[in-house]
Amino acid sequence: QQEKLLGRLFGQEGPRGGAAWEDALVRSAWLKGVHSMLQHQPALHLLCSTGSMDVIFTLQGDPSLFVASAASQLLVHMLTFSLEPETCKALSTKDCDWPVCAQMIVKHIQESLQSGSASRIEQSLKLLSSLFGSCFGSCYAAWTEVLWLDIAKQIESFLLQETVQAQPVLASLLLNVARSPVFCGTEGSFWALVTSALEHLTPVQACPLAVGLLKLCKCPQDVRIQALTVLLQPMDCILRAASQPLECAGLLDESVSDPVTVQSLLSSKTSCAGLLCQTLAHLEKLLSLKNLRVDLPCVSLLRSLMTILQICSGSLSPASPLGSTISRNLINCFRVQKSALDVLATLSEKKDCHTLLGSVFDVLLAYLQSPNTNPTVLKKTFQATSKWLVYLQELSSSNSQWQQTEKILEDVFVVLQKRLCSPCWEVRDSSLEFLTAMVKCLKDQKEFRQCLLSSEVLRLTENLLEDPESYVRASAVTAVGHLALVTCFAPESPVVGNQYNKEVSIVAKLQEILSTDSEGFPRRAVISIFTKWLREGCTGQLEDTEQFVSKVIQTVECDLDWEVRLGGLELVEVFCSQTICQLAQCPYAPVSSAVTSSTPQKELLQVFCRAKLFGFLFGSLCDCDKPVGQRACDVLVGLRGHFYPTSTLENPQEIEDTPAGRGIAWLQRTLRQGSLAQNFTMDGGVEVDFQDPESMMLALGAIDLLELHDELNKSSDHVEESPQSLLQDILAAVGTIEDNEVDCY
Repeated sequence: QQEKLLGRLFGQEGPRGGAAWEDALVRSAWLKGVHSMLQHQPALHLLCSTGSMDVIFTLQGDPSLFVASAASQLLVHMLTFSLEPETCKALSTKDCDWPVCAQMIVKHIQESLQSGSASRIEQSLKLLSSLFGSCFGSCYAAWTEVLWLDIAKQIESFLLQETVQAQPVLASLLLNVARSPVFCGTEGSFWALVTSALEHLTPVQACPLAVGLLKLCKCPQDVRIQALTVLLQPMDCILRAASQPLECAGLLDESVSDPVTVQSLLSSKTSCAGLLCQTLAHLEKLLSLKNLRVDLPCVSLLRSLMTILQICSGSLSPASPLGSTISRNLINCFRVQKSALDVLATLSEKKDCHTLLGSVFDVLLAYLQSPNTNPTVLKKTFQATSKWLVYLQELSSSNSQWQQTEKILEDVFVVLQKRLCSPCWEVRDSSLEFLTAMVKCLKDQKEFRQCLLSSEVLRLTENLLEDPESYVRASAVTAVGHLALVTCFAPESPVVGNQYNKEVSIVAKLQEILSTDSEGFPRRAVISIFTKWLREGCTGQLEDTEQFVSKVIQTVECDLDWEVRLGGLELVEVFCSQTICQLAQCPYAPVSSAVTSSTPQKELLQVFCRAKLFGFLFGSLCDCDKPVGQRACDVLVGLRGHFYPTSTLENPQEIEDTPAGRGIAWLQRTLRQGSLAQNFTMDGGVEVDFQDPESMMLALGAIDLLELHDELNKSSDHVEESPQSLLQDILAAVGTIEDNEVDCY
C-alpha cells in the first residue's frame, strides 16, 4: 500500500500529470502530501530519484502565494530532515558524504543566487531566511555555518548592487542568521556584513533589521548603537528641521547613512507618513521592553514627538525649507497622529521626562480642545492623557507639585464636560472610557475627587445612561459604576442621607437597564459592574446582599444574551465565596476550599436557597450556550468541594429512598440528557425544590458533577472531525475502489 501510494504521489501518473494540476488547490494539496510523507526515509529517497524535485523548485515561483510558500517550507523541511543524521559532523557542501537531497537543494540555491534573475534570487533568499529562522538549536550549528560561509560573499554583493530588488528579504535573512546559535561571538565577518546592511539599505528596509538587532541579547554593542541610530534618524531629522538654529540639539550626534536619504523620504508626500508610522511603531515596541540593552534618549525623543504632533495639528510652522515641506506633508495626518500618541503614552512610564511635563499637557490639552481633532485621534489622546495623569500623580506625591496638578485636572474636566455633550457618539463613548480610566487610577487622589465633584461630569454621565447609541449606554454604565465607588460607596463620601438616596437611585437605574435595555452591550456592562461592586463589598450587610443577588439572578436567568447569563454566574460565584468566608470568618478562602467542620453549613444553604442560587445554577447546566453550562458546573463543583470536603459523598443508588431523593434522581437523569425544563418539575408532578436546603445538600452529593464537567468540556468535534471519520466520509462519497482505498490509507 505504501509503495503504491508513493508511486501515485510522486510519479507522472499522479495528479501533476493531469489537467487538475492547473488548480492551485491541487498543487498545494500535492505539496502537503509530499510534506506529510517526509517522516519516512524511503519517501525522501524516492522523491530525490524522480523528477519531483524539479517540480518543487518550479513551484517556488508559483503565482499562488500559498503554493509558493508551501514549496519553500517543504524544501526547508527536506533539507533539515535529510541532514539530521549528519548534524554533529563538520560537513562541507562539496563533501561527498553530504546527503543527495541536501546537495540538490543547496545546488539549486547557489544556482538561483548566481542566475541574475530577480525572481529566482528572491525565491532563494526567502528559502534561506526560512531555513535560518527555523534552525535555532545548537545541533544545527555545524551545517548551517558551512552553508552560510558558502553563500556569504554572494549575499554581500547583493547589498552593493542597486539592480537587485531583494533588499527587504536580505534584511530578514540577516536578522534570522543573527538569531541562530552559529554567531554567538562578537567577532567575525558576519557582523561587518550586518553593519554594511544598516549603511546601504534604505531607512524603510533597515528599520525592521535595526529593531530585531536591538532585541538580541548577543548583538555587539557597537552594532546595537548603530541600529538605534538608524531607527532614530527620522525623528532626529524632524526635530532638527522644526527647530530654530541653536535652539535645541537633535537626537543623534552622527548618522549611520547619508541623512539626505531620510530628508528626501520625509520631503515626499507619498513616503513621509509611511516612514514615520513605521518608525513610531518600532519605537513603541522597544519602549515596552523591560530589558532593552541600549539607552534611549527619552527626553529628546519626547521633544520630537511633541514636535510631530504640533506639526500635524498645524500649531507649529517650521521656518526652515525642509521643515515647511514636512509640515505640508503631515498636516491633519491622522495615521501619524495616532502612532505618535501611542509612543507618547508609552513614554509616560519613563521617569526622566518630568522636565517636559508642562509641555506634554499643553500638547494633549490642545488636541482635546480642538474641534478639528479626529474622533479616533481623540480616543488616542484620551488614552495618552490618562497615562500622563498617573505619572503626574506619582510626581506630585513626591515633589509636592499640588498646584500644577490641580490646574491640569481642572483643565481636563472642563474639556471633558464639553466632549460628553458631543453630537458624535464616538466622541461621547471615548470620553466615558477616559473618565472610567481616570477613576480607576486617581480615585484616591484628593485633587481628583475635588475636581470631579465640583464639575458637571457626574450629571452628564448619568444622562448618557439614556443615550440613543447602545455603545455609549454601555460605557456610561461602566463609568457610573466606577464613579459610585467615589460618590456613594467611599467612606469619605458626602452626607449620609444623600449618600444612601444616591446609592439607591443608581442601583435602581442599573437594574432597570439590566431588565429593559433592548441591546446586549449595556446589559453586559451592568452585570459586570454589579459583580465589581460585590467584590469590593459595596452592597451592604449579608441580608441586603442576599436580596440584591436574588433580584439580579431572577433578571439574568431569562436574558437572551449568553454573556449576560455568564456574567450572572460570575456574580453568583463571588457571592458564594464571600458568604462562605463571612459565615466561616475566613476572609480569604476560595469557594472550592475545604473549611473546618464548624462552618454553619445549614445557614449557608439557607442563604443560598433564599437567594435562588441553585435553581439558576442547575438550570444553567443545560444552557444552549456551552460556556454558560461550563461556568455553572465549575461553581457547583466548587460548592460540593466545600460541603463535602473529605469525599463523604452520598451513594447515588440510595437517593431514591426519600421523596426528595426521587426528585434528585430525576434531576440527575435530566441533566445527563441536557434538557432541564424551566419549571423543574419531574414526571408525575413531583417538583424538585431548589429552595429546600436538605434537597440541595443531597443533590450536591448525589449528582456526578465531575462527569458532567468532563462532558461539558469535551468538544463535539472529537467525533465528527476525527481522521477516521473524515476518511470514511471520503470513501462514502467517492466509492471504495482500490485506488481510493490506497489514498485513504
